Amino acid sequence: MATRLVQINMKARDDSALGRFWAEALGWGVDSEGPGVTNLEPVGFAYPDPAAVCVDLVARPEPKTVKNRVHLDLATTSAAHQAELVARLRELGATPADVGQGDVPWTVMADPEGNEFCVLEPRPVYEDTGPVAAVVVDCADPRRMAEFWGRATDWTVHEVTDEQATMRSAAGVGPYLEFVRTPDTKSGWNRVHLDVAPYTGGDLEAEEARLRALGATAPDLDRSALHWKVLADPEGNEFCVLTPR
Repeated sequence: MATRLVQINMKARDDSALGRFWAEALGWGVDSEGPGVTNLEPVGFAYPDPAAVCVDLVARPEPKTVKNRVHLDLATTSAAHQAELVARLRELGATPADVGQGDVPWTVMADPEGNEFCVLEPRPVYEDTGPVAAVVVDCADPRRMAEFWGRATDWTVHEVTDEQATMRSAAGVGPYLEFVRTPDTKSGWNRVHLDVAPYTGGDLEAEEARLRALGATAPDLDRSALHWKVLADPEGNEFCVLTPR
């Protein structure tokens, strides 16, 4: 029994407007589950194809106040493509961001609601990922995170060091999931988090129990109205376990 990463959940003060930005940024289609929820996925996507990790934007009134611990890295194919993408994103409403990165070959930006993301210089490892090269999670201990998430999901662990751990779908397609060591500490609820789901025929209650046995914990909140499970990984990063699909 296992689960896998299916989407990124991003809180937004205006989910429709932010959804339009990210749809244009990624070249994806826009769908809506109803007021306050906007879904993004590649055009023609057949859920849950591992070739993409979708984006779910959910309306919340609270403003962003601290650096996100989860962000997207966007892939480029050449220096010219990187420059063109940065220019296009600025036209869409993105702005330069300084997170203490210093002089680096990638470009750090923020979307119209201040969510950080990176436009990477061309790297061969990301040439077949699609527009999203990686979903990046800040952490204190990449080895510990790789151990948990490698057992929690059926994704394959590719690299583990003291500074970074890298995983990818067992099918070898789509973006990477990366855990990067950072000195920052977690503060409050994450506005951007991972959503995972068991496969069709799985059992949500059994999957929650399995993940808790691996080290996940249950945050203190009222879950009586939810049809999914809210858990936190060993470093306290919230994630949702959706119904099997």
